Amino acid sequence: MKKIMIPAVMLAALVSCKDKDAFKIEGKIEHPAQQKVYLLEADSTNVRVVDSAQLSEQNTFEFKKATPFANLYKIKNGDQEFDLIVENGNTIDFKTDLADPNHSYTTSGSEDSEKIREYNRISNIYTAKNTKLANEYQEAAAAKGVNQDSILKKFLPSFEQNMSSLSNEILKFVDQNKNSLAGFYAAMALDQLKYEQQLVAYADDIKDKFKGNPAVSQFIKHMEVVKPVSVGHTAPDFSIPGIDGKTIKLSDYKGKYIMLDFWASWCVPCRKENPNVVRLYQQYHPKGLDILGISLDEKKDAWQKAISDDQLVWAHGSELQNFNGPTVQKFGVQAIPSNFIIDPSGKIIAKNITGNDLTTFFAKTFK
Repeated sequence: MKKIMIPAVMLAALVSCKDKDAFKIEGKIEHPAQQKVYLLEADSTNVRVVDSAQLSEQNTFEFKKATPFANLYKIKNGDQEFDLIVENGNTIDFKTDLADPNHSYTTSGSEDSEKIREYNRISNIYTAKNTKLANEYQEAAAAKGVNQDSILKKFLPSFEQNMSSLSNEILKFVDQNKNSLAGFYAAMALDQLKYEQQLVAYADDIKDKFKGNPAVSQFIKHMEVVKPVSVGHTAPDFSIPGIDGKTIKLSDYKGKYIMLDFWASWCVPCRKENPNVVRLYQQYHPKGLDILGISLDEKKDAWQKAISDDQLVWAHGSELQNFNGPTVQKFGVQAIPSNFIIDPSGKIIAKNITGNDLTTFFAKTFK
């Protein structure tokens, strides 16, 4: 039988093509928590184990797997998880030492993996600060006894400042990494309600990138729903049945300041916020503020009783369809309480602000 000889150049090309159909992770874990290491895959809804391996006597391991798109994976040993962003063709070298209290790790072979590692390093700095503040608060509260409100008021500004600083760092990281999936996964850590404008703009920037990744596709699709009702856009008109059976239109309020207040009788945070809204309405209605309450209730009796009990004297409408009502869906409401403040020109000038933030906003608007 004649032997078939394959030239070395062709063989190298074949191996190269094969390597592009999968990724490989070569790793080493010093002082492991256990001898088994897991490979986890993250999608738009959960994180699941997709492979596992036993550590060698030298504490090394290897994973080889194909992925249909560039995606976030995690290496897990014991309780510790380490993020990697990989795609077919990557050969990644991963090293960590679980004796390191900072849970640091090194990686090479994937630029996105190095970037997500850098993001985690930044995030961990602020997480450590939060943990320190939480411990200090617990110690102070325990020493104070039953009267802990003053302690909370003392520590809360520090917590809020720390989280604000972290968010600013995330925004900077996302802006610098619009061509990297690391930027996308960092953006997912932001409070969507608070940073909606930035996330809407970011979705526009990446709409033609990261093709095939379902988490990215889902995010862009959601932002497309949110964008028309984000701050700076004209609020879409709608018609909704009023509690008296008459139809209410948003256009009826043209030329006025109007707050659309999405709530429900069964929503505990909504009911807790209602006294604040009542107070602000009494203060600013004479200056031109109107409110239209839009309930997500399904039972009219419960809706009417809550209006009466909470003394909500403004106009009210509802389709009595929970989150499935046309108006609720038009405004992309996914949680309540939710509100949209619209100026006399019909433009949305603020949304989803409550408590002291709402008080401050109206004070500036009607000064």
